[in-house]
Amino acid sequence: MPSLFEETHGATQMLQPGATIGIIGGGQLGRMMALSAKYMGFRIGVLDPTPDCPTAQVADFQVVGEYDDKTAIHDLAEKSDVLTYEFENVDADSIDEVRHLVAAPQGTDLLRVTQDRINEKTFINRHGIETAPWREVNDFDELEAAIDELRYPCVLKTRSGGYDGHGQHVLRNDMDLEKIRARGDRGGGFPPSILEGFVDFAFEASILVSGNGKDYVTFPIVRNDHRNNILHMTIAPAEVDPSIARTAHEMALALAKGFELAGTLAIELFVTKDGRVIVNELAPRPHNSGHYTIEACSIDQFDAHIRGIAGWPLIQPKLLSPAVMVNVLGQHVLPTRAQIATHPEWNVHDYGKAQLRHNRKMGHITVLTDDTARTVDELEATGCWDDLKAYARPFVQPAGAASAKEE
Repeated sequence: MPSLFEETHGATQMLQPGATIGIIGGGQLGRMMALSAKYMGFRIGVLDPTPDCPTAQVADFQVVGEYDDKTAIHDLAEKSDVLTYEFENVDADSIDEVRHLVAAPQGTDLLRVTQDRINEKTFINRHGIETAPWREVNDFDELEAAIDELRYPCVLKTRSGGYDGHGQHVLRNDMDLEKIRARGDRGGGFPPSILEGFVDFAFEASILVSGNGKDYVTFPIVRNDHRNNILHMTIAPAEVDPSIARTAHEMALALAKGFELAGTLAIELFVTKDGRVIVNELAPRPHNSGHYTIEACSIDQFDAHIRGIAGWPLIQPKLLSPAVMVNVLGQHVLPTRAQIATHPEWNVHDYGKAQLRHNRKMGHITVLTDDTARTVDELEATGCWDDLKAYARPFVQPAGAASAKEE
């Protein structure tokens, strides 16, 4: 059987169409990766414990098993030419154990860094990039000492795991601290954690960077609106001073080069009121805030991810149109479905999840627009997302940023 890799540019290998990409994780990110890969001519396998998961619905085959099931990962590896993953809570050791069977272009160093918030913050800071001030805390005494240094308010996060606000506690005063202590007294224990100082930000943002192991490209910086610790809306591009955008792009490229990135990496940011750009967290994969790229960019984050892990050349993405992306959670499915027919401007993405669940991401909608502020107002006026209005945070324009009218 001929090799599905071909040698190009010396030592660089490019995966040929017809090869099989195995995806660990079968949710919506895997589904959109798979769709991109299928258009490029690849076959797709997926490992997920849920039969007919969202990715399996568009894949060639599924291995049903838990993400840390070494036998299942071995089975996927034997049937694949390349392995990738759609979320970071993957057993890195299991991937290392099958690298004699299958290529893993992303490696496991990136996984091990982003799976551990202490390792992640340390890596970012070593590259000269600012994060919130932080302290490692492993018991209540260390927590109290860290609070004395960082002061209230601050955020306590588990060292590993957690998403959409899970595993995080905002501490504003001694009463909040006592709740953490009481939880431990009730048998909750004190998991290895990190305490982060609070960042007084103007808004949250993110930027995507993609690479093929040697060349790297960035997407526009975008503004994100979180409600109840879950991403609600992304506005592309973020209306910021060019110096802020330049700083974000330089940060993204520095981190990508540090990881020798293959695939797509998302970098969550805080933009402060005085115009500083602070890295919050890294996601070693495509990201919810990058879904707008499917319609709004010359190449989307999933195409860039697949090209990157295949060792293919990458082109610098261009924003073809401003856009607004809004998430559809479980409670929003019926209201949005009732209005889809009357909104031809909505680009609707349904993730194919079998069970509607409150606050679970079931899909998203992207609107291309010439006026993002107007589009945000129009989406909110539909009433589909009224349950999230109570969680809205006032937007503060950072120093030096251009207003919409000035644009």
